[in-house]
Amino acid sequence: MPLTLGVDIGTTKTCALALDTETRKVVALGHADTPSADPGPLALGRREFDPHAMAEASAAALRQCVSRLGARIGELAGLAFTGQQHGMLLVDGGLRPLTPFVNWQDGRGGELGPDGRTWLEGASDRMGVEAWRVTGCRIASGYLGLTLHWLAEQGAAPPGARACLITGYLAALLTDGALATDPTMAASSGLLDVRRRAWSRPMLEALGLPERLLPPVREAGEPLGSLTAEWARRTGLPAGLPLFVGLGDNQAGFLGSVPSAEGAELVNVGTGAQVARFAAEAPPPDADLPPELEIRPYPRSGYLVVFAEVSGGRSYAALQTLYRDLLGAFGVAAGKEQVYARMAELAAQAPPGAAGLVCDPRFAGTRSDPALRGSLTGLSEANLTPGGLARAALEGMAASMHAGSGAITRLVGHPPAVLIGAGNGIRRNPLLAAILSERFGLPLSLPPQSEEAALGAAMVAGWGVGAEGVRR
Repeated sequence: MPLTLGVDIGTTKTCALALDTETRKVVALGHADTPSADPGPLALGRREFDPHAMAEASAAALRQCVSRLGARIGELAGLAFTGQQHGMLLVDGGLRPLTPFVNWQDGRGGELGPDGRTWLEGASDRMGVEAWRVTGCRIASGYLGLTLHWLAEQGAAPPGARACLITGYLAALLTDGALATDPTMAASSGLLDVRRRAWSRPMLEALGLPERLLPPVREAGEPLGSLTAEWARRTGLPAGLPLFVGLGDNQAGFLGSVPSAEGAELVNVGTGAQVARFAAEAPPPDADLPPELEIRPYPRSGYLVVFAEVSGGRSYAALQTLYRDLLGAFGVAAGKEQVYARMAELAAQAPPGAAGLVCDPRFAGTRSDPALRGSLTGLSEANLTPGGLARAALEGMAASMHAGSGAITRLVGHPPAVLIGAGNGIRRNPLLAAILSERFGLPLSLPPQSEEAALGAAMVAGWGVGAEGVRR
């Protein structure tokens, strides 16, 4: 039976996964570090990555995965990408990058434009306060629409340039083919009409962006092209392997985690965090959509209602860095994983409620309010401890996710029936899983496969090859 491949280009890790489409079992995995951001722009709050290095990381993960397939390499039938759905780069007609890849963490939307307002404020005003009724989201820094607007206004979008998302760029690169994107990725731009599943001309016109700058929107699983001989050599894959239109990592993670979409709620904690629930129909355009919620297309049909204002592993990592810095200041060296393990032990020893210590872990702000900052309240001599701080941070993340779930319930009219956890932030922290389960009042289950987004991409490739064993 055919095997399919999914590649997930995460913020810190890139994973390649091979799926047996008949048994629905993962048969091989490969990993590589996603290249770090260019340190120069980091000082300005920007997040820029070398797209060539990202392509090489994908090739390295695929090589490792393929090396573990053995004789089954001949069963490979297709490949699809997923990855960071917020972000963009410009390429020329030969797919040569004209800009770095600017990812979802980029902060240039908060910079002041020539009119004295931030670029985000200016773009939002141009699009109008009701734009979210069309796009399903409120545009934010790090979104393709905002970054492309910034580049165009700076005169940094050369004639003939094309904007693309990272999954579309890599798929076109490996096939030497045309750029394309699917609605799940396109919606992350803030420029898609989510109900029509097509670019919104009014939104493009508001920002002065011609539609020719953007890739065509096609559905996940549609054929894109075949792997070139050059990339076959780099990856160890057979030349001519079919590639299919991929999808965004949020939707891929949902697809790869949830056995049945109806009634299930997914809490995903990685570098960021999201709460997501499936809806067969989008809320009507006149529905009251809280600013922290987004309506995102699901692959091929349906929607995810997503709460994406949650602080995830990035906030917990900031606390880990603080502990390591404190140890270093007193001449004690400790590795990152060592500190994480000790944080988990100490947090588990701290009492529920962290003896009154309350943490708002939004240390880096949110997409809708990048200037927002976290806080610690209720500090006392009893709770100002390493374990108290760690537990309060975890409880603050869980409280934020539960609040997001409540906002989703108010919008869709019913609570979740099943709670599923995903992402390394939950898998590597059983205490967070337990806190979430208690807060939601539901048992929390973890999918058997840890690389949920890569699995979702491999399932989409299974749609492309017509595999009967892969559900839609």
